[in-house]
Amino acid sequence: MLPQSFTERMQGLLESEYEEFLASFEHEKYQALRLNPLKKDDMSVITEKVKQTFQLQPVPWAENGYYYTKEDQPGKHPWHEAGLYYIQEPSAMAPVTLLSPQPGERILDLCAAPGGKSTQIASAMEGERLLVTNEIHPARAKILSENVERMGIRNACVLNETPEHLADIFEEYFDRILVDAPCSGEGMFRKNEVACEEWSPENVQLCADRQDGILECAARMLVPGGRLVYSTCTFAPAENEGSISRFLAKHEEFEIVPIDKKALGIPEGCDGIPGCVENPAPGIEGTLRLWPHKLKGEGHYAAVLQKKGKLPEGYQPVCATGTEKGIPAKNLAKDWAEYFAFAKETFSEKLMGEAGLCTAGEGFLAFGDNLYRMPERMPGVKGLKVLRPGLHLGTLKKNRFEPAHALALALCPKDVKHVWNLSVEEAAAYLKGQTFSAEGEKGWYLICVDDISLGWGKLAGGIMKNHYPKGLRK
Repeated sequence: MLPQSFTERMQGLLESEYEEFLASFEHEKYQALRLNPLKKDDMSVITEKVKQTFQLQPVPWAENGYYYTKEDQPGKHPWHEAGLYYIQEPSAMAPVTLLSPQPGERILDLCAAPGGKSTQIASAMEGERLLVTNEIHPARAKILSENVERMGIRNACVLNETPEHLADIFEEYFDRILVDAPCSGEGMFRKNEVACEEWSPENVQLCADRQDGILECAARMLVPGGRLVYSTCTFAPAENEGSISRFLAKHEEFEIVPIDKKALGIPEGCDGIPGCVENPAPGIEGTLRLWPHKLKGEGHYAAVLQKKGKLPEGYQPVCATGTEKGIPAKNLAKDWAEYFAFAKETFSEKLMGEAGLCTAGEGFLAFGDNLYRMPERMPGVKGLKVLRPGLHLGTLKKNRFEPAHALALALCPKDVKHVWNLSVEEAAAYLKGQTFSAEGEKGWYLICVDDISLGWGKLAGGIMKNHYPKGLRK
């Protein structure tokens, strides 16, 4: 049952389209997944393999995004645990397409949990430079960190901070910022009955006020010439055109970049609505409203903003905490000899020859007995609540090194000397924690399903010991 004050407002907003909008609540919700190019060099191989298993149709506005049918159950397939894809509401894929992240940039996802948009950004960045992904709520930040791990992302720093604290540290630091703002969730009413039950006009205003504060923080952190994408999953004008108009009234250094809806495969009639708020910003019709009665997805709003100005050539932003120095190179080989012994025994010659995971230089960070490989020029972590400072390589345990699950998910079969490939049925048993008989050279093996890394196993005495994390077992 939709709240009366909500339906009255929507009727005024949509006029002749209202009945069609109302009828869309009776339709089944659309489901989609987004394939993860970080798991395979050749995306055509992934796409073909998944298409043979599920009934997929492209999501027009999202590269690697596909609708699947209700008969499909991709969340129950071992590919899901391997990070081959992320299950994501189709409309929610649009904001990152608009952000247009590029390899080599510094990018912030400010309100990131559960991680769908962060993992989409990371795919586009191809593992290069720095993705800071943040969530203010500790429990949700943990889920965000787990999804970053599952998708095999190497260059993410996961934080649990307030926007205000981040703005004090990262003044004019990021090339692109996504603000997928906490909102009243009206666009999710069809998908989530709880959102409907918790809705109230007072909560809409509360969200709008909170969004104003978050946007103020984001503005401080964006470099001149940078791009900011603001998005919500609500229909409320106060939280959409209203939030953008209030922000631009205070910030002449920002302007709206009109969204080319046709190029995204979005039908006509999905423009921002100038008349729905007082004092609409110039160009507000260039923002985007995704309507559930016009396309295959839930209700969303998005706006693209550009900060005026240009950075000097060679500009290197510096944050208040400086750049994290990590473990001094002269101490690394001695203090973490067990890791480098593991790397020599486990990694392929090609990976050993590349700078990065195996080179005893700068870029490694220790948290207690845990070793991480940091993203390039990672900010100093002092004074920040950090859940994941890059790629977790593993843990030192009683003078031996045990590789992290995150490391397995970030590797491909070509990266290691020993691979054990499982069928889908065998992989399901592995995910439950079962050991299995195996013959071969003893040591660590990258356990894969269909050549997609799934976790670690350790072979000794004809038995492959299962090192899939106990907390993740099915």
